Parts: sequence; C-alpha cells; structure tokens
Amino acid sequence: MHQVILVLLGAPGAGKGTQAEALAAATGAAHVATGDLFRAEIAAGSELGITAKSFIDAGKLVPDEVTIAMIAERLARPDAAERVILDGFPRTAAQAEALDRAYAASGRRIEALLLEVDRDALVARLTGRRVCPSCGRSYHVTNRPPRAEGRCDACDAALITRTDDAPETVAARLENQLGALETVVALYRDSGRLGVVSGSGGIDEIRERLATAATAVGLTPR
Repeated sequence: MHQVILVLLGAPGAGKGTQAEALAAATGAAHVATGDLFRAEIAAGSELGITAKSFIDAGKLVPDEVTIAMIAERLARPDAAERVILDGFPRTAAQAEALDRAYAASGRRIEALLLEVDRDALVARLTGRRVCPSCGRSYHVTNRPPRAEGRCDACDAALITRTDDAPETVAARLENQLGALETVVALYRDSGRLGVVSGSGGIDEIRERLATAATAVGLTPR
C-alpha cells in the first residue's frame, strides 16, 4: 500500500478544489479540504468549530494550532489511513512544518504538487467564480458553469459570488496569499518534495497532467 499524503498547492483560483476532487475519485484517496472541514465542524457545533467560528466572525485568520488540530483529527479517520489529498492545507510554513512533525515517524510520505497559473489567468478565474453557500461546490461562469444558470448542480441552492472574489478585492487578496504560498512552496522545493504542474488550459487537460504527476509520486489510479 502506498501511504501517501499529497499536498496540492496553488494560488486562489488555481483550480485546486476542482482538480483535487477529480484526482481523489480516480485514485481512491480521501479528499481533505480545509474549507469543507471548517464548515462541517462549525455546523456540528464542535469545540474546534466554535473556536474557528469566533475568529472567522471577527474577520481574523484562524490560528495555525486550530487548523492543525482539525486536520489531525480528520487524518486520523479510517478513510484517510492510506491515501490523502490535502486541499487548502498547509497555507503557512508553520503548518507545513507541523504536518512534517506529525508524520515523521509514521512511514507516510508527504509530497507536494503545485498548480502553477499566471496572475492574469488567476484574476479572470476568481472574478468569474461562483460558489454554493450550502454545500461549498465551486463553479465558473465560463470554464465550469452549472447545468442550470445560477443554481448548484448538487443541491439546487442559489450560487453566490464570494466577497473576496469581487474585482476590487482580488488583487489585494492575491498579493497577500501569494507571499504565504511561496514560503510553503520553498519548503517543499528545498526538501526535494515538490512537483510543478501547469494549471493553464482546459479542466480535462489539467486533470491529465496532474494525474501523471501524482502517479510519479505514488498516488496511482485505481
């Protein structure tokens, strides 16, 4: 068995969620998305969820220790015992180092793949993105439209534009997050655990490239 934890990295708008979902389906890996975890824990009213919500409601970043605790609890579940794709984590060098420490003696390999997309394409993707406030699915008005305009394919909720996807906030958001991303990318690059995949082109084209790169690090199709 290949006990692989694959960290999927990319800037906002790089397509991590879309591609992680497809790769998980093809490989049988557990898709662990930070955003989904936060929503689930908050909805369940768990201690971690209540703590996270207090920071989110105050407009603050959730502290690393809270995020790390949430991820550790999720990775301890049976479906994540063998293969995992992490989507949205780690976001900081401290989180990446904590992940390494947690699994240093476990025999599980941690590999990273970076979906690389140029800034202009990121802006176009972000401003065209629509999300489901109910189940968290993501769409794009041009690249991945829903079957019924403005409605989620999965739960039929009305899609929304996230406030941080509004044109006036996208540039500042990218500036802030690209700096943090580079520190995480550097950590995996310096330790010889980083692969780079072009995130440009169509969804199917990117999926094929990512599948090839994932196979190379041990996350093979099933």
